[in-house]
Amino acid sequence: MKPLQGIGVVVFSLYSFLSISLGAQDSNGSLPLPFKVGERLSFKISWGLFSVGEAVMEVHDMEDVNGTKCHKISLDVSTNKFADAFYKVRTRAVSYVEEGFGRSILYKKSQKEGKTNREIVLRFDYQKNLAHYSNHGVAGEPVKIPDRVFDPLAISYLFRMSELKTGGLLKLPTCDGKRFREIEVLVGEKRKMKVPAGSYETFEVSPALKNLRGVFSKSPDGFLHIWYTADKLRMPIRMKSKVAVGSFVAKLVDSQFP
Repeated sequence: MKPLQGIGVVVFSLYSFLSISLGAQDSNGSLPLPFKVGERLSFKISWGLFSVGEAVMEVHDMEDVNGTKCHKISLDVSTNKFADAFYKVRTRAVSYVEEGFGRSILYKKSQKEGKTNREIVLRFDYQKNLAHYSNHGVAGEPVKIPDRVFDPLAISYLFRMSELKTGGLLKLPTCDGKRFREIEVLVGEKRKMKVPAGSYETFEVSPALKNLRGVFSKSPDGFLHIWYTADKLRMPIRMKSKVAVGSFVAKLVDSQFP
């Protein structure tokens, strides 16, 4: 595997395994949503000493999906000119989540990474408790899901709706269309963290890698750490991973709010 082949996998993993379903409250509960339409978080991605790309997370206007009013969020990942020469990445994921962030309704991913070209659509059918996956219009086998599940992008925002406590162990319900799983996540110590966008009090969050697939399954000594701010916004500001293809770091360089 070429080293830069890990960029897309790692960056999406930075947002794919961090949520809490127990205790999260919707917009009608006592805790308001910590993010609003117009929020935009920009990250720079490094591989070792080299800058290799960027990632942008954004909250869009709400949309109707088959009669269900949904929050719309997106993640764009792209390599820079240096990395394009080795392994070009242009990937976009869009998540539609039931109003109040109750559960995922629709997830789309346009994945162009090296020779990989996928156009993924994932629909959640809660009447039949099935997740329906397709790639370029070709359907896969439906996956059984519970009454409340979140796609790989939505869980990063759900996580921000919950209070963090050092030592907390969370189990996360997520489905990527291939399988449903619960990922264990440990909340670590509170510490001050400095990134290009500023200095913040943060909590370090680490998902167990035993249930993760892709490049992580081939990295017995690998790890994934994410730092979320300890304030009411609970923004992800720094992400670090070590896998078989090398070490990646993503740092928040700019944040825009409505």
